[in-house]
Amino acid sequence: MADEQASLRKHLLELLSGASAHLTFDRAIRGLPRNLRGRQSEGVPFTAWRLLEHLRIAQWDILEFCRNPRHVSPEFPSGLWPPSPAPPNPAAWDRSVKAFRRDLKQMEKLVANPKADLFRPIPHGQGQTLLREALLVADHNAYHLGQLIMLRRLLGAWREAPA
Repeated sequence: MADEQASLRKHLLELLSGASAHLTFDRAIRGLPRNLRGRQSEGVPFTAWRLLEHLRIAQWDILEFCRNPRHVSPEFPSGLWPPSPAPPNPAAWDRSVKAFRRDLKQMEKLVANPKADLFRPIPHGQGQTLLREALLVADHNAYHLGQLIMLRRLLGAWREAPA
């Protein structure tokens, strides 16, 4: 069982980092001009700022659920999205990026811990496991990073060839 979990951990860590078939977080945000961080494209209900903050808040919420039995999730769905379409200042964008990276590393650390049973239900949950929560983070991040790239393309701010 330990060998199986070690192999699964390796795959989960790759999935969380965005390696292989998924775009990395850093690649998705790299080079996005400040003046486009709060801009919408016609027919798109979000901005890069709203996506970044949503990614950060949701990932933080899942991480805290995994490690803190007293954690209370934000109100759904309003508490998982920022109130404004644009960052209040450039420092807010930078803080959000830094927090996203920090929390992703913490999630990876939980998954990498060989003492953590990926299949054991989280004691304060309702049947959720660390495996399920790690997959949820990876899936949610991949989905919204894809939206971010689509938005960047529509705004003319994505010049990289598809990977």
